[in-house]
Amino acid sequence: MKSNSKYYLLLHIIILIYSVSGVFSKLAGSRPFMSLYFFLFYGVVLFMLMIYAFGWQKVIKHLPLTTAYANKAITVIWGIVFGILFFHERIGIKDIIGAVIIIAGVLLYVKSDEEDAIE
Repeated sequence: MKSNSKYYLLLHIIILIYSVSGVFSKLAGSRPFMSLYFFLFYGVVLFMLMIYAFGWQKVIKHLPLTTAYANKAITVIWGIVFGILFFHERIGIKDIIGAVIIIAGVLLYVKSDEEDAIE
């Protein structure tokens, strides 16, 4: 597990990058089509997705694919956080319950994955 810690960290960094690309995508969508800002924001999205793709390939060489995909559900949490911070969206009780379920599911999966690795 110790040697995989850096790959779990890398996984969550690239998941964060992937999530931030959604913010820039929403910003691009709010600009007039074919405007300078439209292209600028989508250029940032493409650059971030390129970084994500390279990082994802690195991660799945060292972590089980099922573990990597289970952790990808955290993008929903980041989406809620970014919606509140950047777009002043409201968070409701259903959002909180959903976030808790996602986090619990990821933690349970990772814990069971670690136990399988020990056996």
